[in-house]
This record gives sequence, structure tokens and C-alpha cells, in this order.
Amino acid sequence: MSKFDLIVVGGGPGGYVAAIRASQLGLSTALVEKEHLGGVCLNWGCIPTKALLRTAEVKALITHAKEFGLKVGPVEIDLKAIVGRSRNISAQLAGGVKHLLKKNKVTVLEGHARLKGAGNLIVDSQGASQEISAPHIILATGATARILPGIEPDGKLVWTARHAMTPENLPKSLLIIGSGAIGIEFASFYRTLGSDVTVVEIQNRILPQEDEEISALAQKAFEKQGIKFLLGTSVEKVEKGKHNISVVLQDKKQTFDGLILAVGVVGNTKDIGLEKTKVQVERGQIVINEWCQTSEPGIYAIGDVVGPPWLAHKASHEGIICVEKIVGVPGAHPLNVHNIPGCTYSLPQVASIGMTEAQARATGLTDLKIGRFPYKANGKALALGDTEGLIKTIFDGKTGALLGAHMIGAEVTELIQGFGIAKTLETTETELMQAIFPHPTLSEMMHESVLDAYGQAIHF
Repeated sequence: MSKFDLIVVGGGPGGYVAAIRASQLGLSTALVEKEHLGGVCLNWGCIPTKALLRTAEVKALITHAKEFGLKVGPVEIDLKAIVGRSRNISAQLAGGVKHLLKKNKVTVLEGHARLKGAGNLIVDSQGASQEISAPHIILATGATARILPGIEPDGKLVWTARHAMTPENLPKSLLIIGSGAIGIEFASFYRTLGSDVTVVEIQNRILPQEDEEISALAQKAFEKQGIKFLLGTSVEKVEKGKHNISVVLQDKKQTFDGLILAVGVVGNTKDIGLEKTKVQVERGQIVINEWCQTSEPGIYAIGDVVGPPWLAHKASHEGIICVEKIVGVPGAHPLNVHNIPGCTYSLPQVASIGMTEAQARATGLTDLKIGRFPYKANGKALALGDTEGLIKTIFDGKTGALLGAHMIGAEVTELIQGFGIAKTLETTETELMQAIFPHPTLSEMMHESVLDAYGQAIHF
């Protein structure tokens, strides 16, 4: 039996980061991965979808080339090349993760790991098995797409996100169930490439996790591009044909060339030996405390398998918190969910951090300072030719604490980290007002939004 100080099960952005940090802190560390290093994020999620969306962004720019004084011919879509570029980028990064693990002296084991009680694992690989042990085991097994009864994916007419990343043909008409970040990103990608896209959402607005004002602006922008939305609606019936799929929506049958399920994920808790431990699972998620510890001493869990928000950077941060707590690193602190940025890489982009306006009011805060600044009043946005968007900031009027920031527009997925740093430093409006933002940049809108919250906006 091979013995280690710590074993990580799962090589996604939570697992491989935890393994590297553990090794850096002097623990003999093993990582078990059954499929691809980098996990869903690197291979079938975050990275490849952003590569696809970059293609859509380039196409959108070419479509408006005349506005920039350029003359170009009709755009031809090479779907095979688009998908190929996306897959090549993922492969490149997967190789990078492998190199980083080797550099940090992490033992990588390929295979499916199952707990054999606390402290022990059985790893099955190509018909062979080996037993490994460690006093500390971190479960970072991730999650898989949630499936709705009667709408099982087949890879042809009904897709999950994984299928939607490697299409052989561009569907003329496409139904997307779910308007969260994944659903909206695919809606944006396929619509920009030319598909007729309809999004159905059971709630009464799209991007339901975002601030209501931002959701409304996003819907308006997407509808302008031709995306159709059916809100407060559920799929009543699905019938697969030979070449298309019939769906009953609002008592009306409609036909589509394809359907994408984007209704969230379910933690990978099955077939990993949890029944041999005291680890508790609720609603498909492993229950942990603020230090990522489960109910079984010596077993921890991080990332998508422990529940929302299902974000790679959240998983990575949990991995570091967990390992540093195990080692006893001074200054380790629990995760603050209000400091986790969320990003949707659609056209336009959406990003946020902290509480929405409704959430802030629901806490009983009555003295809120809310600032807004539109893209159309920003010089850099005008120069970019991208003037649709808004920066919104929310402050506690009594303390000046930044409660939340919400954005829609060009490059907001990059801008949001400025407010992420501000929240981590517990910055108040005073420091943000005194900060000097470079000109001309989109970031100036962040400054102006803060100023507007206190009636001091200069350029609007």
C-alpha cells in the first residue's frame, strides 16, 4: 500500500490547486483523476466555451466592420475549425496542468477512486487496482449536468453543455432550457453564428442570480440580437423525431433542430465509497463546514460537489483554504461567498460580486447608496464602438461598505476584479473615490458609479 500525507480525488481546478498547495507546504501528495487533468472546467467548460465565444465576438466585430471604416466580404463559418481551435486550447492547458503537478512533485494516479473507509482509497485503472492511504483525503469530484426526466441527452437532438461545445453542424433552430450563465453563453454563441435561438426559463427573468436591473438590460440586449425568451415557462412535453425535436411550451407545440439542457449541475457523489463513511450528502451535495471538513474526520470536500456557486475560482480557493487549515498556516480564513465574483461571457458580458439591490434590502438595510454609470458616457466605450452597458454599485449608507457591484457591457468580466479586491480589503466609498483610475479606460466607469452613489458623478 502506498502511503501519503494527503490524497486529492479529482484533478479539476479545485483538486489540482489543492494538490499543488499541499506539496508546496511539505505534504507528500497524490492526486487521483479518472479522465482528464483540469477537470470539466479546463476540458469541457470554462476554457473551451470562452474560445468558442471569442470566435463569436470576432464575427460580431466583422459584422460591424463598416462602422470602423473597414470593408470586408461575407463571413463564412468553418465550424470544424472553430471547434478545433477550442479543443486545441484545452489540450494545451491540460498539458500545462500535468507539467505543474510534476514540477511540484505531486504523484498523479490515473483511475477511479473509491473510499474504503476513512484514510483509505481503492484506485481502479484498466482492470487493475491498488490501495493507497493518507490521514487526509480531499474529495474534489466535481459535478455533472442535471438531467430533466423525459429529456435525456442523446448527443444528436438533445445536448448537454459538453455536446454543445463540439457540434458537427450548426442547428438552424435551437431551444435552450435554462437562462443561467451556461444557457445564456450558448444562446449568445449560437445566435451570433446564425442559429435561431429560443431560451425557456421557469423563473420570470433571465440570469436570475443577477441584479434585476442588470437582468432586464441583458434581456433587452439579447432580444435586440434576435434571441427569443419564454419566461415563467416550463417544458411540458418533448418528442424526438428523426431530424428534429417537438416541444410543447405554454400549450403550444414548437419544432427545433436541437435542444440544450442548461439547468444546473449535480454533484458527483455516487460510486466514490461515501457509504463506507460518515460523510453526509444533502440534495446531491456533500455537506461541509467552513473549513471544507465533512462529518468524517480526515475527509474533506471542495468545489462543485459541495454545491453553489459552481465556479472554478471558488473551487480553487476552497482547495487552498482546506489545505492551509490542515497544515495550520497562520491567517487561514473561511470562504466569504459575498467576495466571489460571477461572470457570464456572453455578448454583452455580465459580471457581479456581492449582494444585489433586492438582497441588500432583504437584509433590512434601508439606507442604501446606489450608483450607476452608463457605457454611452464613457470615452473608451465610444472609441471601442461598444456603448451598451451599465456599471451599478451598492453601498451601505451608514458605514460606506461596498455591498455589491453589478455590470453589463464590454469586458466587465475583467473589470469586476477591481471590486473583488475592494471587497476583500473591506474598502469603503472613500478609498474608491480617492483611487486614481487611468484615462481613457472602461475602468473609469467604476469610479464614476461610486461617485454617483454619493451624488458626485462628474461625467454624467
